[in-house]
Amino acid sequence: MNTTTPLEPVETGFGTPTEAEDYDIDPDSFGEIGEDALAAFMAEQTCLGFIQHDRREYAAAVEAFYNVDRYQFAHLSGEEAREAARALTDAFWAKDDVEEPYIDGAEVDPALAEADWTPVEDALCRRAEIVGIDEEYAHETTEAWRNHKLGGDYWTPTMIAQRHEIDAAMGGSLEKPKYGRSGYGHLAARYLVGLELHDMHTERHWKEATDVMTAYYAEILAGQEADR
Repeated sequence: MNTTTPLEPVETGFGTPTEAEDYDIDPDSFGEIGEDALAAFMAEQTCLGFIQHDRREYAAAVEAFYNVDRYQFAHLSGEEAREAARALTDAFWAKDDVEEPYIDGAEVDPALAEADWTPVEDALCRRAEIVGIDEEYAHETTEAWRNHKLGGDYWTPTMIAQRHEIDAAMGGSLEKPKYGRSGYGHLAARYLVGLELHDMHTERHWKEATDVMTAYYAEILAGQEADR
């Protein structure tokens, strides 16, 4: 059985690799639901946000990312979490606008490296300000997205940026207890693995991505609980 066959296209031209739209959890009743179920929901919604971005469904992408940010950043009000999600979605849309003139099918003009990425970084700075993320997050995420499209090192800036987002979510730095402290940590690495799996665009890899991201969010939620 070929488990890496790309998904069949739907009317929008993109696959539907998760069932997040029909996820059997009421997001307004999480006071009665354990961390594992919430983490799984957040992982599904993260993947759904990426899918809706691919489909060019702006409002649906905002809603999916909001369903993550409202729990990932427990210190935010509902309105603040929605604005943080909107800022992230705006960054994705700005990224597409920057890239579009330089892309012809599978070919990417190297001149994209010199394009004006300011609108992308500005949207990410807005997200950082709302959430309370170190401002380096915006610069490093922009660098990661640029390099990802151009074939450069996107993994390093991704993990640098994600360390800052994790710190904001957990209310402080998560340090290794002993060896390997020069690394970016297992949570940032898990997030990067989730992105790598997303790039594969198959049913199997999307499901693996939700598994990885479930573990990612479960530890963030557990860290929040420990601080209460």
